[in-house]
Amino acid sequence: MKLNKHLAFLAVLFFTGLSVAAQPTPEPGYFIFPIKPGQRNYLSGTMGEIRSNHFHGGLDIKTDQREGLEVYAAADGYISRVKQSTYGYGNIIYITHPNGLVTTYAHLLSYYKPLADHMLQKQYEKQTFELELFPEKGQFPVKKGDIIGLSGNTGGSGGPHLHFEIRDTEDKLYNPLLWGFKEIIDTTPPEIYSLGIQTLDIYGRVNQEFGRAEFRTKKTGTDYILPDTVFAHGLLGLEIQTNDMLDGATNKNGTQEVALFVNDKQVYSHYINKVPFELSRQVSQHINYNMYKMFGRTFQKSFVDHGNDLPLYNANERGGRVSVQADSVYRIRLVAKDSYNNATTLSFILKGQKPAFSKTLAKNVKQPELVYEVIGNILKVVATDTSATPRNVELYRGNKRMELVPSYTKNSASVCLYDLRAGIPEQISFCGISASLVNQKIIPPAQEVNYENKFVKIAFGEKSLYDTLYLDTRLEGDVYTIGDFFTPLHQAIKVTITPPKPFADKTKAAVYFLGTGRSRGLEGGTWNGNSITFTTRNMGKFKVMEDVKPPAIKLLGKSNVQIRFKISDDLSGINSFRAEINGQWLLMKYEHKTATIYSEKLDKSIPLSGEVVLKVRDNAGNEAIYKTTI
Repeated sequence: MKLNKHLAFLAVLFFTGLSVAAQPTPEPGYFIFPIKPGQRNYLSGTMGEIRSNHFHGGLDIKTDQREGLEVYAAADGYISRVKQSTYGYGNIIYITHPNGLVTTYAHLLSYYKPLADHMLQKQYEKQTFELELFPEKGQFPVKKGDIIGLSGNTGGSGGPHLHFEIRDTEDKLYNPLLWGFKEIIDTTPPEIYSLGIQTLDIYGRVNQEFGRAEFRTKKTGTDYILPDTVFAHGLLGLEIQTNDMLDGATNKNGTQEVALFVNDKQVYSHYINKVPFELSRQVSQHINYNMYKMFGRTFQKSFVDHGNDLPLYNANERGGRVSVQADSVYRIRLVAKDSYNNATTLSFILKGQKPAFSKTLAKNVKQPELVYEVIGNILKVVATDTSATPRNVELYRGNKRMELVPSYTKNSASVCLYDLRAGIPEQISFCGISASLVNQKIIPPAQEVNYENKFVKIAFGEKSLYDTLYLDTRLEGDVYTIGDFFTPLHQAIKVTITPPKPFADKTKAAVYFLGTGRSRGLEGGTWNGNSITFTTRNMGKFKVMEDVKPPAIKLLGKSNVQIRFKISDDLSGINSFRAEINGQWLLMKYEHKTATIYSEKLDKSIPLSGEVVLKVRDNAGNEAIYKTTI
């Protein structure tokens, strides 16, 4: 293993704007491994992996594909926080250590007995399953190697494992592998599957085309190449699709470090060994968000994009963007490293080629066609023509008419480019075909902006957007479109709409986000007359829907020891539940992945006996009641 080089690396300043003093010095041996310490172990997740809306903030430690393994305190300290929840971390313990760091142990099946008894007592006192406590320093002291619980699959876990983190008191997350756990062995370098190259200005071209191009890599020995020279021009952003694998495991993990070299000079690097908890959502600017949302593929950018404040980067004055001049040759190297300094290199040649208009003969096109898309600040119009001679595209804005000369042709299509910062045209025309732009407004980032049209009001906060937004709003039937599904928001926007059809019982009606397929997510909202206002971190399609159906309750089993139910709701979702036996509150634990709730008695010596009443309420206020006798 080659971990020592990374430990030494922490002595130098790597993070933009952070001092060396802000970085804790890992002490190998200070922490023991929390699962089967001293034995060979494996990981299902590593620090910095890309998740749907955050960086993975620690290690996912395998537990032999089962629950119930003993979990050990990594070092001396005291339990400073404990939480039980059906979502997120599930059952989690926080231990504060004398060195000022905090270790967390998540998705636990159960806590060790003194803590479990304390939690159970407090749950009955407060009559709640969801509970978070902050014990005093001397209340639950622990020694290194003490058993603090059993591993499980609670909360948002997708399978049995232990999620283990190392944090500081400000909740900054650090890579636990820097503490030199010998239980994990890794001599396997990362893999590099694909390269993406994105044009970033109107003069950008990749193989004489504007937009994003993707190239599959070819492995040669332990490294990778692109077999062919890439011809390019203008300002470009590079993206890399890479994963890491550990020895003895088949699952793919994240790659912590990527560096970009142009003609042997480093112009960019990122190193994901520390992520501030409050900035983790900016993962959407670290990756190609469109590719992730469309295809589930993760491309890490090798440049610092607009609105990205993560302290992970060391880049030149262009933020790692590559400026390609005509007739120049650029030797490109992308180096991917894991936490153990195993490295893989992708090498290829970029050759500068001046954008040139090339005319191609028309194929058998029966009638003209017109399509467009917005890429960054650029409107790309593709006009398919029946003529062998390319023709101009017309733009209209107010009383102004502009002609766009084709930038290049591809097969039977002329491609025209227009910088939207000059103003959004209202209409595009070509050979008698017209298209109205749905983008009605330029919304700049880093400032408050209020937008309103005849069917929607939107308030953007100072930190809502990462970059300039060319806003598209539509009302089609009763479905509202606000932006698109592939645009990330950093902070929420406030939206007010007036549904075309009034709702008689507004207490049952709320706004829902329409995701992919048939998925629907409750956004909620507050009614004022016939208008409803809601906040959202989503862009895409929304609809006001009415939920008048109460939740469903099914008895799964009952005995003098425990009673179990399955609960579900088909629209707004479960909001709360309450069980009583003979009029006394009964703790029900909720496992949302299986939609089950099950009882736990405060006094295990007293059998469950009598009338049980369960009330389940959804987010629309509909309530279901189930009664049974034990």
